[in-house]
Amino acid sequence: MRAETRHQLKQDAFSRVTIGAAEKTAHWSVEHRNTLTIAGIAVVVIAAVILGGWYYLGAQDEKASFDLSIAVRTLDTPLRAAGTPAQPDSPSFASAKERADSAKKQFQAILDKYPHTRTADMARYFLGVTSESAGDNAAAENSFKAVASTGNKELASVAKLALASIYAGTNRTKEAVALYQELINQPTASVSKVTAQLQLAELYQASNQPLDAKRLYEQVKKDNPAGGDAVQIATQKLAELK
Repeated sequence: MRAETRHQLKQDAFSRVTIGAAEKTAHWSVEHRNTLTIAGIAVVVIAAVILGGWYYLGAQDEKASFDLSIAVRTLDTPLRAAGTPAQPDSPSFASAKERADSAKKQFQAILDKYPHTRTADMARYFLGVTSESAGDNAAAENSFKAVASTGNKELASVAKLALASIYAGTNRTKEAVALYQELINQPTASVSKVTAQLQLAELYQASNQPLDAKRLYEQVKKDNPAGGDAVQIATQKLAELK
């Protein structure tokens, strides 16, 4: 088997693990490094450093992605009924908080062990999710802000959507509106324009700004003449505003 083919299969396997772990969250893409052109012997020296570093980070990322898949599965572990004893052959948690706390430790461990990997950014996002579910909005906000500032625009957009939700839920309407507008103007594969529009319209509706909400719902219907779930939601919401 050719070396480049083995490399591609290895990359595909890594991608499947990562995407599988975060399929409900963000589109995962592999960044490619530009070729550096340097004269003389410096080419050999710098190339060795770069390739060595990228091989190390790639290997670290694969390990981190495996740990991430385990942590994400923890979030899907079922809760057992009150008074029901734990079964050794069937993982479960006594409460949602216990489950979130367990997953939170796993995501934090990934950050501590593999801080410079792409997977660490995903772990930080999920750390924000578990913090929010545990009622720690301050910690969740810090995590989402950190992810929102990364170079991965897909994951950053998901973090911004989550951050806007925190702002909306803590009466920071102006900040939430600004983020939703940014996502509307700069949509990604992970957060589409219509998703941000519906979230902003819902915020307007909850903030007693029915005219602004109505304007956005009507825009959603106009932008999506073929219909679909978004149009159905917009139609339903418009009926509520009448």
